[in-house]
Amino acid sequence: AARGHASPSGCAASYGSMAASGASAAAAALVQYVVLRGDLARSWSLGAVLSRMSCLALCFPHGSCRHPAPPCPPPALTANFVSPQAPDEAALMALAETLKQHSIDHEVWTEQPEAIPTCLALRPYPKDQVHQHLKKFKLLK
Repeated sequence: AARGHASPSGCAASYGSMAASGASAAAAALVQYVVLRGDLARSWSLGAVLSRMSCLALCFPHGSCRHPAPPCPPPALTANFVSPQAPDEAALMALAETLKQHSIDHEVWTEQPEAIPTCLALRPYPKDQVHQHLKKFKLLK
């Protein structure tokens, strides 16, 4: 599957500098959002849905973004995985544009050869840096 990503310019601080900044443990806790299209979650098999989400969640931190942060958070920081759903393709792509405008690193997973955008993942971020852009989406059920 092909992936697209936001420009790496304007990336947030690396994990190491986040930890060194003196932020509280709660503020330094990392979260990785993987947003799936809800319309596909209702029409595709559970296995197909989980396959797309897990591929993107695992592939994104390991080199897709040219960010100087290490591919996995250091053991001193915690990381959580959150999976909200966008109602449809238009909402998913609008979220991608919003993230791009705010220089938030993300990837859109596009099924090939159908060229269907299926999900979007952010690299792990402190929750307070990205939650405002994702809070309107319901959790995937």
